[in-house]
Amino acid sequence: MNENNLDIFDKHESEVRSYVRGFPTVFHQAKGYKLWDMDEKEYIDFFSGAGALNYGHNDENMKQKLLEYIQEDGIAHSLDMASKTKGEFLEKFHEVILEPRDLNYKVMFPGPTGTNSVESALKLARKVTGRTNVISFTNGFHGMTIGALSVTGNAFKRNGAGIPLHHSFTMPFDNYMENTGQEIAYIERLLDDNGSGVELPAAIILETVQGEGGLNAARMEWLQSIERICRERNILLIIDDVQAGVGRTGTFFSFEPAGIKPDIVCLSKSIGGYGLPLALTLIHPDYDKFEPGEHNGTFRGNNMAFVTGTEALNYWKDDQLEKSIQEKSDRIYTFLTDMIEKYPKLKGTHRGRGFMQGIASDVDGLADKVTEKCFEHGLIMETAGSDDEVFKLFPPITIDDEGLNKGLAILEKAIEETAEEKNLVTS
Repeated sequence: MNENNLDIFDKHESEVRSYVRGFPTVFHQAKGYKLWDMDEKEYIDFFSGAGALNYGHNDENMKQKLLEYIQEDGIAHSLDMASKTKGEFLEKFHEVILEPRDLNYKVMFPGPTGTNSVESALKLARKVTGRTNVISFTNGFHGMTIGALSVTGNAFKRNGAGIPLHHSFTMPFDNYMENTGQEIAYIERLLDDNGSGVELPAAIILETVQGEGGLNAARMEWLQSIERICRERNILLIIDDVQAGVGRTGTFFSFEPAGIKPDIVCLSKSIGGYGLPLALTLIHPDYDKFEPGEHNGTFRGNNMAFVTGTEALNYWKDDQLEKSIQEKSDRIYTFLTDMIEKYPKLKGTHRGRGFMQGIASDVDGLADKVTEKCFEHGLIMETAGSDDEVFKLFPPITIDDEGLNKGLAILEKAIEETAEEKNLVTS
């Protein structure tokens, strides 16, 4: 294939394809925060593989380690047999990530995707507690397999299951009741009232920042209250950090600023460093109760992802990357709040934290139009939220000042053009 032509995809690929419709070009090369299509047009990446490319494209150190491993005929596939690369990853993950944060987890490799990690977490919580139901939250998203869909809020995604989704209760996420502050009291009342019809659950599962659900960021005190609810009632706390983790919010785990310690943590997307499939389920040792092979999968040990994932952990040996993310996060926040103030007719509100921020707008179709304009001008962004009402900034966490500034300049131009087209400019 040597032309920038989408006909081959229209002809042969299933109608279920999605991102190619929003980004209608044929990509060919990528490096750092940039991609190029077959016409050699350059795009700045504020999408990062939906969080699978936190370190950008083709990180040089990871690439060299991977090439060396392939050249030496390293093990490519080994199920969950012991391998040199897996041992190195486990050791480094413990030394660089878990130990400095005083976190005590066994590492399970459940399969290569985030939904695999969620499925294993739900199964394990039910096995350990002997209870059936799981509490999830409004606008939560946890994956596309049946168990993960049962704790997902989005109606469109849930309807795709084709069957009733049971054994879960949906509770209001932080600020779902619009500044009433009643969410915690509501949850406690339902759990403690024998007439509520809500049984004591096996677990509560949540994202600290709801990525697909609209960049809703939970307050630290709300997260602390959820942990307290779990501890007082012997409910397991599962944090789905598939999208918000691995530095996306400024710290390696998104829950660190709250000072909480989940019983189970789900990781995927960028844990492999290079975009290679890998997922982890982190389990407190008290709950590591699966029998050998009770939860398995053919591709649960991706050795090439262990190679790049181990190399990626070098970014976390000191606090330089964290400081850079947090400094740039402040700049993103300032930019977005300036846009909201400059264009009040957008009816915009700020969402998110860290390197997952955006603007939600009540103006119908506005977020879609902004991302469409961004693509035309060479910036890749997507939307989020149950009605695609949020345009979502997801740059690589390693992006430099030049890349961030270029991307924000394109976004400002797209916002300005959209506001003019929709007569949203204040005279």
